[in-house]
Parts: sequence; structure tokens; C-alpha cells
Amino acid sequence: MDYDVFNGDADGICALHMLRLHTPARRTLITGVKRDIALLRRVPARPGMEVMVLDVSLDANAGELQRLLDGGAHLTWFDHHGADCAPAHRHPHLTLHCDPAPQVCTSILVDRHLGGRYRPWAVTAAFGDNLDQPARALAHSLGLEHDATAALQQLGQVLNYNAYGECEADLHVAPADLYLAISAQATPAGFMASRLYPALLDGYRADCAQLLHLQPHWQQHGNAVYLLPSGAWARRVNGVLANRLAARQDGAAFAVLVQRSDGDYLVSVRSGQPHTHSACRLCSEFPSGGGRHAAAGINHLPAAALTHFIARFDAYFRADAARTHAA
Repeated sequence: MDYDVFNGDADGICALHMLRLHTPARRTLITGVKRDIALLRRVPARPGMEVMVLDVSLDANAGELQRLLDGGAHLTWFDHHGADCAPAHRHPHLTLHCDPAPQVCTSILVDRHLGGRYRPWAVTAAFGDNLDQPARALAHSLGLEHDATAALQQLGQVLNYNAYGECEADLHVAPADLYLAISAQATPAGFMASRLYPALLDGYRADCAQLLHLQPHWQQHGNAVYLLPSGAWARRVNGVLANRLAARQDGAAFAVLVQRSDGDYLVSVRSGQPHTHSACRLCSEFPSGGGRHAAAGINHLPAAALTHFIARFDAYFRADAARTHAA
């Protein structure tokens, strides 16, 4: 038995879809909500089996990767997160395509690998991953008109939104089911014409409407921390809010905290100065934290640590904010 292991967001789903359009294969799917990244632990080790891994941090799965390699599995890995824990010497059973550059997502890596053959899906994924400039460059390379590009942008945002939640019960559609629905369509336009997409879009719009009057819990030097209440809608929409705040591109940093069902917090951080002040570096100071330079998070921040987190967030980003606003 072979496996496709992928993040349940727009990037992971579109990356796998492009690869399977190019090389069809029936494999066991392993995925989950966006923050469920320790996915390789669910893969049994069997000699000779093939495992495709997409948009999942190697560093968060390094021990399980070694277990599978030791068991004789063959792995192909596409990802844009850190891979510092990759085997120091090239393993004959591991093919690694990793690039942590801020303007790259996993679907862009797959698009490069496939020579742009299924590029509309890469455009969709890049928009979903909040990479507007690379997404528009890819759309331009296809000669897409404004309306067609805007449709892919909305699709990417909605697919990405669907991945946010504490568990799959929070989501409108389980990621594996969403992938299967998308896999039946050769083009994004085909999926957008299906019955599922309008339902997802309605859910997205209803949740976003609840953000209209939201105010920061804390704000200094242009940086801000937002608190969302407990509730499935808030857990679904917290990534949308974080990406909207980051889209201002004013050099400010933001954190969005949503209350988990146990009373603690799920944290999303966006850095306005990712090259000098990585969001990942801050989040990695906390247990269960990690991510990328521009966007990172903490899966479980105890409620008692909220004040400490805000103080650390303030100290970490304050110098950059002060320079930006003084310029």
C-alpha cells in the first residue's frame, strides 16, 4: 500500500492534485486540519512502499521520516517549510524538493517540477497561501484576464479557509473529501461550477461577516494582537483575518489568537518584516510553535501564558515597527 500525505489547506490539496493529474495513482490519503502537521506518524513502515509528502514540515516529522527510511520506504517530499533536519547525506530512498523562500509555496515547487502544465491550480494555491505577487505573476504568464484571476484568488482563499479548525469537525468539508471532490475536476473552473464550491463560498462569507466590527485586544507601534472567541466559526476564520491584516503590507506585525475548546489559545502570527524578524523564530520560542518567515503559529498556548506572549510579541517586533513608522 502506498500513501499520499498532504496538508489539508489550499497549497497541499492543489499540489497533490497537480501531481496526480500528471501521474495518476490510487493511494491511501493522509491529511487533516491545517495545523495537523505530524502526519507521518500515521504511516506504517513497509519495505518498498511509495510515500508522497506535500506541504508538511520535514523538521516536524524528522523522527518519523527516519523510521520510514529505516523501514525501506521510498519518499518524495515537496515543501516550503524548514528542512534543517533532513539527512546530512543524501539518502537513496528520499527525493527532496524544498525551498523555504518567502515567495514560494509547495504548489509553486510542484508547478516548477511539472513545467507549468497545470498552472491554474498553482495560481489558486499561491493565492490561498497569501502569496499575491507570485500568484499574479503566474496568472500573467497564462494570459489570464482580471476576472479569471480574481476567481482563482477567491477559490484559493476559500480552499485555505476550509482547512482552519481545531479538528475536522470544525470544518465545512474534511480535507480528504475536499481533495477527492477537486480530483474529479481537471481545471479550477470545473470545481467552481460544482455544487460544493458555492456552499463553501457561502460559509466563508458568513464567517467573514462576523469580523467586520472586531477591534484589537492590544495595539502598540502599529503592531496588534486580536482575540477571537471560542466557537467553530472563529477557529475557521482566524487564518482569513491574519492574512487580511498581513495584506496591508505596511511593515506591521499581527497575531490572531482564537480560543480553543479547552480554554487555551491557537495562535497565528504574521510578520511585516520577515527577512529580519521571522514569525517562525518568535513562535518557535513556545512549545508547539513553528512555521515560516512571514507566517507562523502556536498550536497550543496556555491561557495563563497570554500576557507573556503579548509582552514577548511586543518586544520582538517593536524595533522594526519603530523604524518603519519613523521612515
